[in-house]
Amino acid sequence: MSASAAPKPHDARDLGDQKKRSATPLIDTATPNVARMYDYYLGGKDNFAADREAAERVMAVAPITREIARANRAFLGRAVRFLAGDAGICQFLGIGAGLPTKANVHQVAQDATPGALVVYVDNDPVVLSHARALLATDAQTRVLFGDVRKPGEILTDPDARALLDLSRPVAVLLVAVLHFVPDHEDPYGAVRTLVDAMAPGSFLVVSHVEHRPELSGAAKPYERANAPAVGRTFDEVARFFNGLDLVSPGLVPVRRWRPDAPVLTAQLEPDVPFFAGVGVKR
Repeated sequence: MSASAAPKPHDARDLGDQKKRSATPLIDTATPNVARMYDYYLGGKDNFAADREAAERVMAVAPITREIARANRAFLGRAVRFLAGDAGICQFLGIGAGLPTKANVHQVAQDATPGALVVYVDNDPVVLSHARALLATDAQTRVLFGDVRKPGEILTDPDARALLDLSRPVAVLLVAVLHFVPDHEDPYGAVRTLVDAMAPGSFLVVSHVEHRPELSGAAKPYERANAPAVGRTFDEVARFFNGLDLVSPGLVPVRRWRPDAPVLTAQLEPDVPFFAGVGVKR
């Protein structure tokens, strides 16, 4: 997400009002946070020293990290344009929404379909603070505290249910979030719970870092962050789409999913170790 004028970075003095939000955890500036690290990769300013230090350690091992983040963000925009335009989806549930940046889901969706409804979900207080400030006057968009590892709580949240009608098609966005859920926390079960709640004609959007042995060192800094990073193989990522029909071109490297300029993309933007796909529930 992004505003025309991005909010200034937080510091500890600016965040006393967070204590007033009982549903929102207080901000931990000492522990690297994956959402704020991602913000740093994208060139954002809403991050702390611990986030920047961890992100720099990742990029020292995998210099392609910034390129991955930008490619993934571009995929999100293309997927939402497809869903709101070609697929006629007017309800979006974005879990692990991330910090405000350019071309947010609600902006892209509402540009294609003015009546589109968007619920953002995140468990990071900086994300929630920025998103709530950005969307304070937007009746078609809501921001909720929630965690992908607890999908039942998201699906039954009164604010989510007040805006979204899950008896009608919805797009569930899990973009660059599932690789922060290790297998012992049952990411496949979480996705299955979400898919089971979706009406026929709904879509699941997933992007996920690829497991490559040479990049294993890039996961080390995340061991001290608020979530570990887990790369998965093609088959492991494809498992998230079990029971769904993949939309063409299927599960592919993120830049290969319906690029805006296919020839230019192939020539100037080589693949990055990141998978992306969109599945539909029949």
